[in-house]
Amino acid sequence: MNNKDFYLQRQRTRIVSNSLECSTGKVAWQISIAFAVILSFMSFDFAEKTVSYPMLSFGAIYLVMGLFQLYVCKRVEKEIFRDGKVSKSTRKLGYILIPFIITGNFFASITGFMLVKEDKPIEYSISVYSLLITIFVIVVSLVNLFKPYVADTFPLGMAGLCIMAIFNVIVLITIAKKLNCNNNMNIDKSMLPIAILSIVSGIIGNAFALLLGIIMIAKIYRKDKEVSIEWIDVIRRLFKNYMSVIGLFFITFLIAVSICSNFTFDYDMATLNNYQALLQKPSLMYPFGTDNYGRCIFTRIIYGASISLSVGFISTMVPIIIGGVLGAYSGYYGGKTDNIIMRSLDILYAVPGILLAVAIIAAFGANTFNLIMALSIGGIPTYARTVRATVMTLSGQEFIEAAKACGAKNSLIIFKHIIPNSLAPIIVRATLSIGAAVLSTSSLSYLGLGVEPHIPEWGNILKAGSSYLEVNPYIAIFPGIAIILIVLAFNYFGDGLRDALDPKLK
Repeated sequence: MNNKDFYLQRQRTRIVSNSLECSTGKVAWQISIAFAVILSFMSFDFAEKTVSYPMLSFGAIYLVMGLFQLYVCKRVEKEIFRDGKVSKSTRKLGYILIPFIITGNFFASITGFMLVKEDKPIEYSISVYSLLITIFVIVVSLVNLFKPYVADTFPLGMAGLCIMAIFNVIVLITIAKKLNCNNNMNIDKSMLPIAILSIVSGIIGNAFALLLGIIMIAKIYRKDKEVSIEWIDVIRRLFKNYMSVIGLFFITFLIAVSICSNFTFDYDMATLNNYQALLQKPSLMYPFGTDNYGRCIFTRIIYGASISLSVGFISTMVPIIIGGVLGAYSGYYGGKTDNIIMRSLDILYAVPGILLAVAIIAAFGANTFNLIMALSIGGIPTYARTVRATVMTLSGQEFIEAAKACGAKNSLIIFKHIIPNSLAPIIVRATLSIGAAVLSTSSLSYLGLGVEPHIPEWGNILKAGSSYLEVNPYIAIFPGIAIILIVLAFNYFGDGLRDALDPKLK
């Protein structure tokens, strides 16, 4: 093989690895086969030596889907490596993958959506995830139909979700027909109603719908059609990292289902004792079983998501605001101001965050407010140091000197020029810190130092299940998996956001 052939082979390999069809397809078939193995293993009860044929059948379905996805993925890789593009006949196979969403295999469904359209603008990808979020919330909410009773607002909530799902389908079809990468720089004003309604539909927590509407409005009213919008370019780079988008998808799903659960779930199922359903095994009525008080673990995990996310977001935003302001003043003024602020924060930084949280909660009592304050105080020095380092770099820039020369006050320079230009590292750190805050919340609740014991929080659920690990392990397994997934989701999203904001990786 000569140098030219070697170079062409490396170039084609790089094109294959960067292909969205290949990256989504590879993850899809691997997860499908993994689910097939897990479901097949769970279908065997080794203690009673019995087989659950419905579970085994479901595992067989996932195995067939996984093998089909493997075939499609290898076919796509072969065509891209050989021809540099995917043939029309192979893209038609994506229409077979899309209905796999019925079985809950949204990875295969995403692969299908990405395969059927060759020219994919960022709006198309976002609209796909927006539709899948709504469908997933509907499917999760429909589980309540198998329970003895549903919430009074269940019909209203489901009707609203179905309307939003229909709207998302219309948006997806419209974008697929009207938009492509060639006219992606500007959007016609006829798309304005869709953009506005997309923002409104974000009220259920669908961040993809909200983001879609904002991007479309920004492109409709852009002044210079030849210049790209920087933050949209960041989002475009973010969506090239598939695992980062999957992390954002899971976070958005939890936010959406937490908001919609107020209408489609009955809170009494998560809090009131039901002595007729003690320690029930997973079933259609109770997908994750029940605990020692007869409470539905599935419902408790759904409501626990809103508590964990709320504590995580608030306990991250508070130190960002306080630490950001202190770091900005410290880095901008320097001298004695810098020494006083940073040396005071060094004292606070010397105390381990979890130990400080335990001390605060032990002194003031275990409740949600004290938990948020305990986690927030420990994060102030970290954000102050991050902002201070960025501010010290920006203070000598020409635009800061120009603002001073124009007579701008120091406070105006700090809040209008310095802090906005320091947001990139803060945002990246915040996304990673939220996952750590959720983990700390669950850890403290498990120790009895977090939220009140009766509140359905993941740490409380895990604590209740720790006493039944040998006889009813599912009580602890499912909340443990939820904690792991949310932490991984924030970590993947944070890593992708860091790469997207890095100017060296443009």
